[in-house]
Amino acid sequence: MDIIGGLPAHALLLHFVVVLAPLTAILEIVCAIWPAARRGQLLWLTLILAAATMVLTPMTAYAGQWLYDLRASPSPILGEHADRGSQMIYFSAALLAVAIGLLVLRLIERRSEKYRMATNVIVVVVALAVGISSMIQIYRIGDAGARSVWGGEIARLQKAHGS
Repeated sequence: MDIIGGLPAHALLLHFVVVLAPLTAILEIVCAIWPAARRGQLLWLTLILAAATMVLTPMTAYAGQWLYDLRASPSPILGEHADRGSQMIYFSAALLAVAIGLLVLRLIERRSEKYRMATNVIVVVVALAVGISSMIQIYRIGDAGARSVWGGEIARLQKAHGS
């Protein structure tokens, strides 16, 4: 799936990952910090979004690699974008692992009071680390991608229009 409706699939798929990864990260942090969120439907939504992110990330990277391979001599910033994008699979896998961990925590909380505080602290720390690092990685990928496409074009256009 390299072309969708005449457009490169990467240009369409990346928008899903750009929205889903940070949204999943935020929901995981909320579920980790706020036990009531884990007990409600929010946990299931978080798990579904993490799974969707995990499925869409390699599809997006594959479609991006197809575009990259079309270039005779890709720019260094495009190479940086491709490298960062190929690393996103690890962040998506970590988001899915945290979502599954939150589900396991929910099941443990129902059965035992033992180790609850220590487990909660560990889950909060892991959710924060994975969530924040995933959002930073999405930003880094997008920044390199935008610079590879637009470069200095925005500054040139602003100068031309006197903005």
